[in-house]
Amino acid sequence: MYKTILVLAAALALPLLPALETVGGGYAQLPWKSTDGTGRVITENGRRIAVVEVPKGSEKGMHWLTAPVDVKPFMDKRVTMSIRARWQNVTRPPEKWNGVKFMFNYTGADGSRFWHHPQGLSGDRDWTEISAMIEPPEAGAHSGRLVLGLENSSGRVEFDLDSLKTFVMFGPGDRINTGYKVSYPDRIANGPRRRGVMSPHTMTEADFKTLKEWNVNLIRYQIMRNWGKVGSDVDLDEYDRWINGKLDHLAQILEWARQYGIQVVIDLHTPPGGWTGSGMRMFDEKKYFDHYLEVWRRIASRFKGNPAVRAYDLINEPVQVTPAPYDYWTIQQKAAEAVRAIDPDTPVMVESNEAARPQTFSYLSPLAMDNVIYQVHMYMPMGFTHQGVATPEPPQSYPGVIRGVKYDREKLREVLQPVRDFQLRHNAKIYVGEFSAAAWAPGADRYLADCIELFEEYGWDWSYHAFREWDGWSVEHEGENRNSLRPSADNARKRVLLNGFKRNEH
Repeated sequence: MYKTILVLAAALALPLLPALETVGGGYAQLPWKSTDGTGRVITENGRRIAVVEVPKGSEKGMHWLTAPVDVKPFMDKRVTMSIRARWQNVTRPPEKWNGVKFMFNYTGADGSRFWHHPQGLSGDRDWTEISAMIEPPEAGAHSGRLVLGLENSSGRVEFDLDSLKTFVMFGPGDRINTGYKVSYPDRIANGPRRRGVMSPHTMTEADFKTLKEWNVNLIRYQIMRNWGKVGSDVDLDEYDRWINGKLDHLAQILEWARQYGIQVVIDLHTPPGGWTGSGMRMFDEKKYFDHYLEVWRRIASRFKGNPAVRAYDLINEPVQVTPAPYDYWTIQQKAAEAVRAIDPDTPVMVESNEAARPQTFSYLSPLAMDNVIYQVHMYMPMGFTHQGVATPEPPQSYPGVIRGVKYDREKLREVLQPVRDFQLRHNAKIYVGEFSAAAWAPGADRYLADCIELFEEYGWDWSYHAFREWDGWSVEHEGENRNSLRPSADNARKRVLLNGFKRNEH
């Protein structure tokens, strides 16, 4: 498989893939045990296959095969686990973290539990690679476990145990252009700072009036649907009909933005081909990669020279955790080149890997290109910011001990240090495209205030996630949990954000 990938890369004059550092091993021979009798291990065509089959009407519960795994090889590494799997008639579960389950979990030194797994896997799928990125466990972690099966779903899923791999995908040693210093035109290098919000999926003039009252001067407009949904957006004719309609709406948004003195980052949130179980489909399939470039040529041709356009955000939150012929960095490099051939003046934005997480800036390479802004998303620690959103965790307070680690402003500074180092190393402009905390998270206002103070200290532009999109992120709502949200004209989170916007030039 890897040999084929390298041949494709050479034919396209793309960078060669980094060598993979294998972590652990021997997992196919682990002592798998079924939690409820629905799972078994069989041999098929000489390969060991884990099978879990749950009859209709028996969806509720954890229908798993489990096996113990030593945590020690995962310390101090950002490890990918991947396996080939297929499934049939898997019912849609109540929560996105249910359904087909390929999971590594362990217990922290203080008793906190950690889970790492892909989400949103149900329906039908032929053999495909699915994967999960594992955050480095802290010292004292123990009780590692692998889980294969179904959760709160019926159907049949099979896992090829002989394909199970654990490896490190990227590292600082893979960086290129290590001495490159980015230069910017004066209007970007010395222009006014930009502070604003992520947009709703559609916008009205009334939204702009509110944002003007808030003293916002930037919107990150998300061209988005089916976020993270596996198997979506594969019909390119239908995709084009949808995105052309979004660009028509964007034309109106840019006119309102011009009227109200607000600039817009054009964010391609949903790529052609959508997602697979291991990342974006365009990482692996040339027709979707080619169409991605064509979409950016279309956008640049249509909006070139529009004074309301702040930048072209080339792809939202790329996640590449397995080898692919079109990697997360190269697709953005090629898109930047396609845009620059049409529009040489508007900045482009590059996002780092693993959903633009701060940690990945330790291995991010700059493009050998000027007027490029580098984008990070700040949701760390996710055990706090996403409590009750992505995982059913007990309440976690900020500042405080979250998943066994003490978090305060200085800890957030430590989390953001790889981004700061990248900024200084390459003279790079940094934009925080998203940051937030769930409306009900205890201490969310303190978290937002500390983030903003760090962004201001480092001279980074920023946009809050999100304005009038989902009530759980909204500063115009409050509540004790996701089921008790209610409109709120004034609350501590909103006050923090409005105070941040007061720094914008009038």
